[in-house]
Amino acid sequence: MTSPRTALALATILAAGPGWAAAVPESTAADRTSVAVTVYNQNLALVREVRTLKLPGAGATFLRFMDVPSQINPRTVHVAPLQANGPAVLEQNYEYDLISPEKLMEKYVGREVEIVEQADDLTQRTVKATLLSTNGGPVYKIGDRIVLGQGGKVTLPDLPQELVARPTLVWSLNAPKAGNVPTEVSYLTDGMNWSADYVAVVDADDKKAGLSGWVTIDNHSGAGFRDATLKLVAGDVRRVQPERLMAMDQMESRVKTMAAAPQFQEEGFFEYHLYTLDRPTTIKDNQTKQLSLFTAEDVPVVKKLLVTGDFWWYRNNSMGNGAQAQKVKVVLELKNDQASGLGIPLPKGIVRVYKKDRSGAEQFVGEDSIDHTPKDEMVRLHVGDAFDVVAEKSQSDYKVVSPRESESAWTLSLRNRKEEDVVVTVREPMGGDWKLISSSVPGTKVNQQTLEFQVPVPKGKEVKLTYRVAVKW
Repeated sequence: MTSPRTALALATILAAGPGWAAAVPESTAADRTSVAVTVYNQNLALVREVRTLKLPGAGATFLRFMDVPSQINPRTVHVAPLQANGPAVLEQNYEYDLISPEKLMEKYVGREVEIVEQADDLTQRTVKATLLSTNGGPVYKIGDRIVLGQGGKVTLPDLPQELVARPTLVWSLNAPKAGNVPTEVSYLTDGMNWSADYVAVVDADDKKAGLSGWVTIDNHSGAGFRDATLKLVAGDVRRVQPERLMAMDQMESRVKTMAAAPQFQEEGFFEYHLYTLDRPTTIKDNQTKQLSLFTAEDVPVVKKLLVTGDFWWYRNNSMGNGAQAQKVKVVLELKNDQASGLGIPLPKGIVRVYKKDRSGAEQFVGEDSIDHTPKDEMVRLHVGDAFDVVAEKSQSDYKVVSPRESESAWTLSLRNRKEEDVVVTVREPMGGDWKLISSSVPGTKVNQQTLEFQVPVPKGKEVKLTYRVAVKW
């Protein structure tokens, strides 16, 4: 039920007649005195803006709060006057029935319109018609005839009151007094996202890398924010049935720049991490913006050649399958600590790796994604598969010890076609209760689920790793 104050305000507005919209005071982006945007990496942003609301008088009134994102969640709007005896919001309506040719025609179904036609001699004539339908195309009644697809321009006498040019919040207010009232308004909006992108350039020996981090902000919320205080939240914030109103188009780009001082200040926040840009920035609608997060030089890295198996292999007889080719992964490892020139929380994102060729030109060698990585943790990047190191695996024996216990023997052939010696890490996931019975190369029980071998393979040679394991499950 509409409150008495709201009914009084509505009666006052309607008394203005067809021009009621012009009688309602408006607040636009021009009234902002400050704005802060906190972006989450879940297609979500919190906007806090302070505007000076111009109230025409005391008592009940309406206000059109304009220049809000088209993807605003109106249920999250919070209005907080910054001075005593500020206005109270009694009701709120989110008007998003935007002006368009289709909407205008729909609003004029059953009403009279004018059709302006142009003849071959460039003369014009105006025909009055009643618009009967717009379903599948306009249908008119002209005189006693029903006309389909009438050509010419359609002119309308006025703009329907219920259509708005841009998304608008319409508030019913109870204002203690007239005047300018500074008010903070906060709300959540979809359609704004951020992600971290990293560029690593490894040296000639694959021992060190220059690492730079970039923040990419995509704004498709339906509104822009000028000179905003920008904050980014890294972490997995829980949302209950989030509204995904549109898909985010991801833009990939690489920005090359000289090393610069960090622009973001990082701090722990709840169980997440907060990054605050040290200067205001403008976030335009339908814009992808990139900002430097950090730059680190000479970060120690370790390149590994890695072969991984599958724990199901050790429960089945696969002797008839013959030798199976296995990819040899190329993995770069680095530690996110101060000793490495890092030691900051790294937001999840994609790390793209480059290396200079003999001419000095940087070439792309692979990429991998990382999850949110706290300081002092390891970063492991699977950047590709080795070309000149080949692996083949075969089962040479299988014995059932009991219904839930077996022994199996394996041979892993490693061939090195490179012009240098390599060491291949063989990592076998092991399920259940297991033990290594014998092996041609010492094996290490990394944990309850992992058996690992370090296998040296000289250049131009083939080395066969043989081992036997017992598994209970």
